Amino acid sequence: MYEHHQAYQRTYKEGELTLGLHIPLENYHMKTPTMAHQIELAQTAETYGFTSLWLRDAILEDPNFGDPAVGQIYDILIFGTHLLSQTKQIAIGTSALVLPLRHPLRLAKEVATIEALFPERLIMGVSSGDRRADFKGLGVEYLSRGAQFRQGLSYLEKALYEHYPTIDSRYGHIEQATLVPKLKQRIPTMITGFAQQDLDWLGVNGDGWMYYPQAPLRQLEVINAWRESAARQYQSAFRPFTMPMHLDLAEDPDEDATPIRLGFRIGRNKLLELLKIYKKIGVNHLFFALFDSLRPADEVIHELGEYVLPHFLPLEIRV
Repeated sequence: MYEHHQAYQRTYKEGELTLGLHIPLENYHMKTPTMAHQIELAQTAETYGFTSLWLRDAILEDPNFGDPAVGQIYDILIFGTHLLSQTKQIAIGTSALVLPLRHPLRLAKEVATIEALFPERLIMGVSSGDRRADFKGLGVEYLSRGAQFRQGLSYLEKALYEHYPTIDSRYGHIEQATLVPKLKQRIPTMITGFAQQDLDWLGVNGDGWMYYPQAPLRQLEVINAWRESAARQYQSAFRPFTMPMHLDLAEDPDEDATPIRLGFRIGRNKLLELLKIYKKIGVNHLFFALFDSLRPADEVIHELGEYVLPHFLPLEIRV
């Protein structure tokens, strides 16, 4: 389906693992990120061969959420477009667009415009959302977000990919009208988490799956269950698996892994061994969040670029 999609082909190959980064490229821990030097660091990441930069969809600062409260601060699609304009080929991934909080027709217009202006560089992760403050702020019911997600995704895909669709939805109605600009091909769409759905639904929907970081053995169980569900429903085409991982890269390259929130503190040599395990179990793309790093992001990006990236480069730039 995506044989000619530049970002997809650089990021996803069956049996391969590529690496990306999570915006902000900053070790801000649980504080508010400064968002300094993001463009320069994104350009450096692209030069080294990271295939993607991922952004979060967060609206309100919520100190009670228990996670970095404000993400990259800026709107996910506006800032993503800015990053696209300042780079050449690195993909921008959404991790993830919260469908119940976005009208699907307006979202279709936005992503179709991005695709028209920056062809084949958007990877669209979508989710049901979990930030109650954002739901409350927009007056959207939180408990029904699973049904809203399914309905929103259906509307979004019809609006994007059907010519003069007939849509009768809780979100609105379309008849004898069609979205512009027209897409030349589909935008790769990754379901993030379970999105309040069951495994059988995940087995047949989306172009791939993005799931939370786990130790390799547990992640293997999750990947196998997902692929087995797809096989039971006669879905045999390759669909990639993506995962984030928080990284605190130790100065000692041989430091063993120590679990941290959503990832590991680890030296680069041990990280290389760990990544090879994730590749073996079926992770196709892994992107690092440097939020909890003790070292500045630029140091970590340079060290990863020099010593780790050469083992996981896109096929077309491998030496």
